[in-house]
Amino acid sequence: MAMKPKTHNGNGNSSDNNNNSGGGSSSSPSPPPSPPLRSSVSQCRRRVRSKAQSQLLKDSFGGGILFRRNLRYLVVLPLLYLSGLLMCVGGPFSALVGWPTTPGAVYRSHDMFRKLWPHIHSDNSSVLELSTVWKNKRRVKEQKPCPNSTASPRFESSGPSGYLIVEANGGLNQQRSAICNAVAVAGLLNAILVIPRFDFHNVWRDPSEFRDIYDEDHFIATLEGYVKVVKEVPEELMLKYENNITNVPSFHVQAWASVSYYLGEVYPVLQQQGIIRIAPFANRLAMNVPPHIQFLRCLTNYEALRFAAPISTLAKKLVNRMIEKSSRTGRKYVSVHLRFEEDMVAFSCCVYDGGEAEKIEMDSVREKGWRGKFKRKDRIILPGLNRINGKCPLSPLEVGMMLRGMGLANDTSIYLASGKIYRAERHLVPLLKMFPHLHTKESLATPDELAPFVGYSSRLAALDYTVCLFSEAFVTTQGGNFPHFLMGHRRFLYGGHAKTIFPDKRKLVVLLQDMGLSWKDFKDQMKEMLNESDRKGMMVPRVRKFNRKTSVYTHPLPECGCLHRPPNTLIIPNSTFLNYHPKSMR
Repeated sequence: MAMKPKTHNGNGNSSDNNNNSGGGSSSSPSPPPSPPLRSSVSQCRRRVRSKAQSQLLKDSFGGGILFRRNLRYLVVLPLLYLSGLLMCVGGPFSALVGWPTTPGAVYRSHDMFRKLWPHIHSDNSSVLELSTVWKNKRRVKEQKPCPNSTASPRFESSGPSGYLIVEANGGLNQQRSAICNAVAVAGLLNAILVIPRFDFHNVWRDPSEFRDIYDEDHFIATLEGYVKVVKEVPEELMLKYENNITNVPSFHVQAWASVSYYLGEVYPVLQQQGIIRIAPFANRLAMNVPPHIQFLRCLTNYEALRFAAPISTLAKKLVNRMIEKSSRTGRKYVSVHLRFEEDMVAFSCCVYDGGEAEKIEMDSVREKGWRGKFKRKDRIILPGLNRINGKCPLSPLEVGMMLRGMGLANDTSIYLASGKIYRAERHLVPLLKMFPHLHTKESLATPDELAPFVGYSSRLAALDYTVCLFSEAFVTTQGGNFPHFLMGHRRFLYGGHAKTIFPDKRKLVVLLQDMGLSWKDFKDQMKEMLNESDRKGMMVPRVRKFNRKTSVYTHPLPECGCLHRPPNTLIIPNSTFLNYHPKSMR
C-alpha cells in the first residue's frame, strides 16, 4: 500500500526528550496535625516545637543572608554589564559623560589615512616580493590511491534504493556545499541522485539552474562508478505523484544530521517509496562521516564541479588579462574579497564616516531588507562593540592601508572580488590612490562579454571565484562561504597552503584609531600580521571539530589528498594560464 505523501521532521540525533525530571515546583510538606492536648505529651510537644522553631529561625536567618547577597548581585551585576557596554559602544554617549572610548570602538581610519598619506605616498622602501612571503612548507605524505568505488558493504549485492531529490538554497558556495553533501548522502543511502535543483532566493535573486553554472555532463561522468546521477526522475515514477514534485515524500532535515539518522529514518522510506525529496538542503549532513563518504565530498568539490562553458571561457580571459597586466610590473596579482556592499554594511550595524546621512540611509536599507528585525525591543545595536569584536566589514581604505603596511608596492595589480561597493565614488578613492592598478570583472571584461551574466549573482560570483583562485595571494576580509571554499581550494592546489592574508580585525581597528602611531610602527604591526597569515595558511586543526571552518572544504588535506595534482593540470584545456601558477610553486 502506497504511503501518503508527508513531511518527515528529524534532527539527525537520537535524543530522548522524556526526562522525567518532574518539572513542577517543589514545596515543603505541610506540618502534621496537632496532637491531643494531654499533659503527658505537652513537654515532648514543647521540645519538638522548640527544635522546629530553632531550625526555622536558622533557615530564615541563613536564607535572609543569601537573599540579601543575591539581591545585591542582581542589582550590581546588570549595572556593571551596562556600564561596560556603554564604555565599549563609545561615540557620542562616552563623549557626553566624559568617558574615554574603548580603543578601536570608533571608525577613525579616514583620519588616520589623511595623517599618514604623505608617508605612504613616499614609501618605496622594502617592497615586498609576494613569492617570498609563504615560507611555511608542508610535507605532503604519500597518498594511497583513491578508491574505485564507495559502495557500502551492506549495498554491494543490492541495486539502488531509489531516487534522491534535493533543493539547494543560498548563494554560489552554499549551493556548492549542498551539492557535495547531496552526493555524499546519495552514496550513503545507495540512491540515484537527481541533478540538484536551486531555490530562488529573495536575497540573491538568481534564477540560474544547475546547468547554467556547472557542466552537467562532466558532473555525471566524473561521479560514474561512485554515485549514479540522472538529469530527471523517470516519467513513470513521477506519474505516481501526478507529475508534481511537492507530492513526493519529503523530509525536513535539521542541520548537520548524523549518518545514523539518514540510515535509520530516511533510508527505510526511500527503500519503500523509491523516491524522496529533501528541502531545503544546505548543511544537512554532519561533517563527521565515514572515510568513503568523505571522499565523495572531495571528488565532487575538486573534480566533478566544473563551471559551465560560458563561465569558464570568460573566467579564463579574466585570469589571462590579470596575468598580462601584472606582468608589466614584473609582479603577480593579488585578489581581495571585499564585503562592503550596501546590504552588508547595513546588516553589520557598523558606523563609518558618513555621519547622519549614513545613519538615515542604513536605517532605511535595514527596514527595506529585513522589515523590522532591527527595531525589535529585544534587539540592542552596539556598533562600537561590533567593531572591537572584529565584526565590521573592512572598508576599501582599511584594506589598502593594511596591504601597503604589509609592504605591497603601489604598482601591484589588485583584483577586487565584490558586489557593488557602498558609495563607491567616495570609498574607493583612497584605495585607488594607494593601488592605482585596481581591477574588477567589470573593468576587465567588455560590456558585451559581461552582458549575459548581468543580473545573475551566482554566475558573477563564479567569475570572481576563478580569478581569486589563481592569484598569488588571496585577501579575505569578512568570512562566509566564499572565502572558506576558496581557501580550501587553494590549499588543495598549492600543497596545503592557502596563500591567504587573514586580517586580525580586532587588532587592526585599534591600530587605525591610534592617532599617535607612526607609519613605521604601523608597518611593523602589519608585517607581524602577514607572518601570522603565513602560519595560518599552513595550519591544520589538531582536533577536528568537523564544522565549517575545519571541514574538508576548508582543510582538504589529508582526506582529499589522493585527488591532488599539480595546479597547472587542473584548469580549462587550451588555456594560456594552464602553465601559470605562483612563482613559489615552481
